[in-house]
Amino acid sequence: METVIIVIHLMLVAVLIAVVLVQKSEGGGLGIGGGGGGGFMSSRGTANLLTRTTAIVAGGFFLTSLVLSWLANHDRPQGSLIGNPPAPASQPAPPTAPSSGGVLDMLKQQEKQQAPGAPQAPRSQ
Repeated sequence: METVIIVIHLMLVAVLIAVVLVQKSEGGGLGIGGGGGGGFMSSRGTANLLTRTTAIVAGGFFLTSLVLSWLANHDRPQGSLIGNPPAPASQPAPPTAPSSGGVLDMLKQQEKQQAPGAPQAPRSQ
């Protein structure tokens, strides 16, 4: 379904580009222009036809753009990046024996568990 809409969307893009390039601008551009006689393909009739064609093709382009954006967001899981931070990749190990609960107490326990030959950080007193 999405592929069909994309193909229709691309065809509308090509037609819209062609119709806009064919229209007569103030500078002449690539317009078909031409003088001569009244009737269906006169200068005024051509301008009206191209204006209506542009409006219809632009409306189709707008609708297919909306449908494609709706299809792109339809299957995506709902959620907020701000409200729900991602879970950390690895959980830290829980403390083995929580004492009074402070970080300093945990550091003191780690100092006691260090081997006597291991280098020690300088202490301030």
